Amino acid sequence: MVESEEKENRCNQRYPAHRALSIRAAFLFANFLLIIMALYHLKPSSRSLFIEYLGADQLPYVWIGTALTMAVFIGAYHRLVERCSRVLLVLGTCLVMAGCLVAFRILLESPGPALATAFYIFVDILGVLMVEQFWSLTNSIYSTKEGKGWYGFIGTGGLVGGVLGGGAAALVLEQTPLQTPDLLLVAAGILLLLFVLTWLMGWLGLYCEVQDLGQQVKYQGGWQRFKKSRFMLLIAAILLLAQLASPLIEFQFMKTVETSYLILDERTAYLSLFFSVMGLISILVNLFLTPLIHRTLGVIAGLLIQPLMITLFTLGFMFAPGLLLISAAKVSDRGLSYSINRASKELLYVPIDSVLIYQAKAWIDMFGYRLFKIFGSVLILIFTRWLPTPLTLPQLGWLVLCICAIWLVVLRILRNEYQQVED
Repeated sequence: MVESEEKENRCNQRYPAHRALSIRAAFLFANFLLIIMALYHLKPSSRSLFIEYLGADQLPYVWIGTALTMAVFIGAYHRLVERCSRVLLVLGTCLVMAGCLVAFRILLESPGPALATAFYIFVDILGVLMVEQFWSLTNSIYSTKEGKGWYGFIGTGGLVGGVLGGGAAALVLEQTPLQTPDLLLVAAGILLLLFVLTWLMGWLGLYCEVQDLGQQVKYQGGWQRFKKSRFMLLIAAILLLAQLASPLIEFQFMKTVETSYLILDERTAYLSLFFSVMGLISILVNLFLTPLIHRTLGVIAGLLIQPLMITLFTLGFMFAPGLLLISAAKVSDRGLSYSINRASKELLYVPIDSVLIYQAKAWIDMFGYRLFKIFGSVLILIFTRWLPTPLTLPQLGWLVLCICAIWLVVLRILRNEYQQVED
């Protein structure tokens, strides 16, 4: 601990800019904005191209492939992190990813199913990798106390990036001669801008690392302690149930988009605009609804909003299938997950030992999320492809409703546990 404080003092003396937490937070806000802005040029493109050359029915297979590829890739990446400077790794990642995007753009002159699949998996890996790098580096330069004060502001940069990225992509396709594959070059340009910003932050000394308890935690054996905490297991259950429902809603959404937009660029423009609107809704919920609900109804009420809204719009889609209702269900799934649900979840962690939190998050992020994404994909295949009498797209909503019902029951149990832990 003394060594950590001495290191921080040396950084403060060498780099005066490092002392100004507001300046550092503003740079990180811009950094995260650029990451998500680039990603929201690529997500609509990858989804639209996949539907164009393989069809939405094949999405569960690529989700399983992505989860398995990610498991192998992240393992290798973590070994690389142990050997390299984090800042240099981020800079290298920006250049490599920008180069890959240029290569994909050239290859898309002759597109096909294999290339569309490879690009889809690449975009998902890019998203996970760059967001993980960002928060890993951010966690290393903030103490726990500083993080509590500034992470909300920094995280909002990602929401703003989603609004700007999706809106800009839709505008480019509708108002310029550029087409869906050209969005890859726009994203590559954003990543090069991110490279310059990251280098500038390093030069200014804003990436001086300050280690605290969180960064010293080792994840080995974390499951043994994690599984003994009933409260943490209940938190994990609600997070993983959300992850189980997500591919079901995504499948319904993408299938409906496929039938509603038959032309590639029109479909990409709609997806881009949708992601932009979803980000805007997340910001508005964060600014106005989240604090109101937390003050008047409490943390658990904040966690109830997402499954209740998903249930409401899923029921609507089952009885009146259409793009508007399934888009609303998708916003309830992802938009609320990034806003009120995330804020409520973080408040649940406050009374918990910080070591246990890091161990639990590591297990959920590295194992649980991917496993439940595979489970959700397999459920789609079983009920829409492999049964003698497959379910229709609206009927798939019954599975979503069952998951939401279990989710709500777990939240009821969690409320009692939270009251005991808080007391």
